[in-house]
Amino acid sequence: MVNVEEFAKRLKIIIDYYEISASLLAEKMGIQRSSISHILSGRNKPSLEFVLKILKTFPEVELYWLLNGVGEFPKQTITKNQHPPLSFTDDSKQTTKLIVENIPDNKKEDEIDRIVIFYKNGTFKSYFS
Repeated sequence: MVNVEEFAKRLKIIIDYYEISASLLAEKMGIQRSSISHILSGRNKPSLEFVLKILKTFPEVELYWLLNGVGEFPKQTITKNQHPPLSFTDDSKQTTKLIVENIPDNKKEDEIDRIVIFYKNGTFKSYFS
């Protein structure tokens, strides 16, 4: 569940980062100014459509950061030679680390069934051998 007050704080961070007004944000997103005002005041919860419009309008915004405060803003792009971080920090400064499960003894290490890559936007790619 999204914490409406924390979401409003992150929306304010976006507004400050781009040095725009709430009215200009609404205009860029193609929504009514009152929608921004109601979310910033905590009166309304953000809809899925609202969240998707933010992500479309501002590609530097990470979904998980916007919803939960996990990740970074603005998001950093990863080049081909870089690897994504295996840990991230949320607002409470707790670190979540990648957990790697042990391979059962009855499987050989050279027998890979599939590789799955999860992207921060919620999509994934699965590669089968």
